[in-house]
Amino acid sequence: MNIAKRFGFYGFGFIIGLLLLFFFLNGKKAGCDYGPDARTLKNIRIKERVFSIQTIRVLKDNSLDTTAISTLLKGGDVIFGESNTKLDSCKVYAIEGVVQKINLKMVVENCNEVATVRSVIVQ
Repeated sequence: MNIAKRFGFYGFGFIIGLLLLFFFLNGKKAGCDYGPDARTLKNIRIKERVFSIQTIRVLKDNSLDTTAISTLLKGGDVIFGESNTKLDSCKVYAIEGVVQKINLKMVVENCNEVATVRSVIVQ
């Protein structure tokens, strides 16, 4: 069998495999949260969130609500250099991002069942 036929068979099988993959995963919310940022943000997103009084005040002063925090938890960046991940009980993460053209930075205390948004800073 020459090389052209081998590539032809390989290409045909590859295309069939892609079609089957798209068929089975079509409409599913399959995702791959393999990076440390994505895993951390997903872990915080799935927990109950509690907001400090200072956080609520800063959000009100800037005409934002708690959906800004949800948006930041979907598209923000975790700053591991400013985070304290060596704690045993509740790890503290610094997360920053842009919400409605406003640069926000927040500090979240991530415990086993509750994620507490300690502070939000408008930069």
